[in-house]
Amino acid sequence: MEGKRILVTGGSGLVGKAIEKVVADGEGRPDEQWIFISSKDADLTNAADTKCLFEKHKPTHVIHLAAMVGGLFRNMKYNLDFLRNNLHINDNVLHSAYEMGVQKVVSCLSTCIFPDKTTYPIDETMIHNGPPHTSNFGYSYAKRMIDVQNRAYYEQHGCKFTSVIPTNVFGPHDNFNIDDGHVLPGLIHKVYSAKQNGTALSIWGTGQPRRQFIYSLDLARLFIWVLREYNEVDPIILSVGEEDEVSIKEAAESIVAAMEFKGELIFDSTKSDGQFKKTASNHKLRKYLPDFQFTPFNKAGGSVITKSWGSSLIQTVARPCPDSSPD
Repeated sequence: MEGKRILVTGGSGLVGKAIEKVVADGEGRPDEQWIFISSKDADLTNAADTKCLFEKHKPTHVIHLAAMVGGLFRNMKYNLDFLRNNLHINDNVLHSAYEMGVQKVVSCLSTCIFPDKTTYPIDETMIHNGPPHTSNFGYSYAKRMIDVQNRAYYEQHGCKFTSVIPTNVFGPHDNFNIDDGHVLPGLIHKVYSAKQNGTALSIWGTGQPRRQFIYSLDLARLFIWVLREYNEVDPIILSVGEEDEVSIKEAAESIVAAMEFKGELIFDSTKSDGQFKKTASNHKLRKYLPDFQFTPFNKAGGSVITKSWGSSLIQTVARPCPDSSPD
């Protein structure tokens, strides 16, 4: 591929910033121009705004990360908003890409789109085998539709549109607002606040749900590989192995240790755990990249916690701090 103009939607978020850093640190190529845009550049829920954005930048390739996102309890409260806004965003981006003759689009899905009642590990063939978990059905169905649209654009127009399914992502530039963020930054925020206030650390749920966490810089490297090398329309799971799954309790204890919190740790079992597990297989990824090295959770987690004492966290600590829960 030559003379690529790569537009990254959601470029100011966790994964977008990770891709930007990896590109800047040497993964970029001389024939690639990377364009990172955020919600300040266009309202992607608006078809006209999205079309203008594509006409302005004339991308040849797109990494589509933009979405309305949130943690467990925000999803539960606003399922309709998550459904409608994400349907609009995804349809506008994919259709503008088609109209502009974009050569390839890589969209970002999530393991939460998989059926709630299923067998484990889940793999790429199981996305549409049943309803997702009721807590985030709006977001999940909207994300599933990207896979449906990718297939339809390929069959009707020959478009090379595909998608990736990362497991729980964490890293620098995460969202530490507990209302809107995910479990690890929420835990970091809560530990920080408990240390500042001299209080116990209370976490909603039993701590037993299990998750596969992928470091954002590892995911960024995989996104770039997918953009350049992966040629299937079918999605691909980007994840650490099943053996690297950890419980929320283990994750919390790791953060507590790294941040040297000495107070009491309480798991409030009267509150919702959310989905207990969504163990994903990375067998397909390993067929393509058998030697890819993931950053171990404890090493990456320590790095993130160290870097968390910056503006991303400090800007949120003055806000109300409700209990966190797995997403």
